[in-house]
Amino acid sequence: MVRPRTRRSRLAALRMAFWLVPAAFSAGAVLVAIGLSVLELRLALPSTGILPSGPAGARSLLSSIITAMISFTALVFSITVVALQLASSQYSPRVLRTFLEDRVTQTTLGTFVATFLFAMVVLATLPDRSTVRLPELSLAVAMALVLASSGLFIYYLHHITSTMRVPHIIAAIATQTRGTISEQYPEHASGPAPVSLPPPNQTVCADLPGFVDDIDLRLLATLARRHDCAMSVLSAPGDFVIAGQPLVAVHPLSDSSTRVVPGEAARVVTINIERTPGQDVGFGFRQLADIAERALSPGINDTTTAVRAMHEMHDLLRRLVVRPFHPWVVRDGDGTVRARAERQSFDQFLAIAVDELRRAGRGDPRVDALLDATLADLRAVALPEHLPDILRRLPG
Repeated sequence: MVRPRTRRSRLAALRMAFWLVPAAFSAGAVLVAIGLSVLELRLALPSTGILPSGPAGARSLLSSIITAMISFTALVFSITVVALQLASSQYSPRVLRTFLEDRVTQTTLGTFVATFLFAMVVLATLPDRSTVRLPELSLAVAMALVLASSGLFIYYLHHITSTMRVPHIIAAIATQTRGTISEQYPEHASGPAPVSLPPPNQTVCADLPGFVDDIDLRLLATLARRHDCAMSVLSAPGDFVIAGQPLVAVHPLSDSSTRVVPGEAARVVTINIERTPGQDVGFGFRQLADIAERALSPGINDTTTAVRAMHEMHDLLRRLVVRPFHPWVVRDGDGTVRARAERQSFDQFLAIAVDELRRAGRGDPRVDALLDATLADLRAVALPEHLPDILRRLPG
């Protein structure tokens, strides 16, 4: 069964897809190759002398390029697969998205495939007779692509060995999570008045199990206006819902309120088979905590790596502790609430970053000291609404 997705989640999935950049490069290479070949053979562009050679030499050159690019592409793909396997086994399976979204890897693979396809198209357009003018500009472009591919391959080797180091992985996850925090928890957002909605007269249930990935609250508000009601999402991003679990509640605002078609309400909440960082701040904490807990396990016993991940979580918690955690609300111009969704709570983040790591690092003085210092620092700057969660975890 196809999982319904919001427009924003579809665009995000397309933007972060591993195949998008290689596909764009490949399509561009084919179009440029066809265009250059047609222009050179039909319009006689002044490019004579760039690569003087007969048809046999041109075929040999292009055949060598095609063979080399196939080997380069296979090598890059193999290295990427090895990097994914190492990251999955050594750090956490949830950090694989960091490698798949890496633009350098995508650009490298795209350049190699584009060079291969460009050479293939130019080879197909070569004339059979030596008296016919060769597409020398296309041959020159093919050589330029080979040089670019060689340089990019060297840079790719440097890049992949750097990004596989645990400090880079931890920093990349933290940077991505900071962006999500800035978007989902505005620093200077004013808190709305307490939202009170009438009891629901209809509940829309999830038809598939999975994680709540994206909530399109404005689309939900549009749907609520159409049915003269208010609607609230009962699960926060990152929560796992099972099939049949209540997902959206419909609150009537007048006697003329109509019932909502379940399929319409389900389309405003994307349920995915895995967590993504789009609206899910907790996913960043989950990845960092997984790395830290694995580093603290008896089989690895790498406290330095765990401390590095804890430092990043401290920074993320400090950014969150000074921000209000009010529900997402969409109102009409007259103040009528049309749509509401709950956010992840600060207590959830503390449970991952403090409670889990205190259990995993039980007896390690560096872990205990860092967690105590983190809580003391958060206590000094926290908003009043977050203080009870912090005080409950401070040592007596």
